[in-house]
Amino acid sequence: MNTPTPRLEISNITRTFAGRQVVDDVSLRVMPGQVTCLLGPSGCGKSTTLRIIAGVDMQDSGTIHIDGALVCDTVYRVPPERRSVGLMFQDFALFPHLSVAENVAFGLSGPRAAKRQRVEELLKRVDLARFIDEYPHQLSGGEQQRVALARALAPRPKIMLMDEPFSGLDNRLRDEIRDETLSVLKEEGAAVLLVTHEPDEAMRMADEIALMRGGRIVQQGAPYNLYNAPVDRAAAAFFSDINVIPGKVQGLLTETPFGQFLTPAMPDGSEVDIIIRPQHVKIDFDRNGRGPNPTPEDGVPARAVVERARFMGSESLVEFRMDYDGSTLKATVPAVFLPKPGTPMWLMIRRDRCFVFSSRARAA
Repeated sequence: MNTPTPRLEISNITRTFAGRQVVDDVSLRVMPGQVTCLLGPSGCGKSTTLRIIAGVDMQDSGTIHIDGALVCDTVYRVPPERRSVGLMFQDFALFPHLSVAENVAFGLSGPRAAKRQRVEELLKRVDLARFIDEYPHQLSGGEQQRVALARALAPRPKIMLMDEPFSGLDNRLRDEIRDETLSVLKEEGAAVLLVTHEPDEAMRMADEIALMRGGRIVQQGAPYNLYNAPVDRAAAAFFSDINVIPGKVQGLLTETPFGQFLTPAMPDGSEVDIIIRPQHVKIDFDRNGRGPNPTPEDGVPARAVVERARFMGSESLVEFRMDYDGSTLKATVPAVFLPKPGTPMWLMIRRDRCFVFSSRARAA
């Protein structure tokens, strides 16, 4: 069976500025109709990678192919306007002196009637047909974002590159616009590469996430896999708050407040971090010192005292001081749960939801 050709394939891309390698051996494939997110903190090389693909910056090494055809290496370079790439940025970049229809039609060629038909089709799809003769300053931020989307899609690009396109919108509007945008992009069938520093946005929109750090892709795969099988402590922490339980391996076991953990992959005497997310910490009231009855996957209960509790809107965050060693542990509970500071409780952790990493990797 023939392997499908990626719509976009970048191989071993590097880029150096002022002696610092901003993009370091990045390789990525995006299939037609697929949404891939380049996710990572500010300064990790995401936007530079996007600019290189768009053709507005030049890599120091590596190649870019679109539909199997070379568009750029260190010698040969297809101009940006001939790459069939659409661009969307966080500032929308609409022309203030042009109407909505004129903005959307800006990159189109051909007969006027055909251009008008494409503009009307796209504005109807993004629910802005009634604003066709308005100007950008007459629209809200969310409406301007949808005009920018329609303009980028108008020439039917093979690839859509999006650089933090929703960061200028308020939180409530952002979710709505993300979903609308994703629906339109899927209908158009373009390969989408979205740059974002927000894990929630990547999880919500992406078929695949490429997690970047220090100019490199450190982990790549489906959102579920990155969340539930992080490659290291930093990857786990990027997607949510974490609790870190330090320990030392002795005879394949690590002693913790919750009993011994089997850590067979770690050398004897090595220091490790056992990672558990707050939502996987289970809470029970102190029952006269006896504690709860754990299930097998919960392990040994550990006694702790409430330090503070806060209601976060959809859940409550409770911080505990552990009797075992005085360390702090966080737990989240659905809805309202606000025990008073000083309240003794018993905690258990889902051992099947723990990750174990070498402390040496954290230090590096």
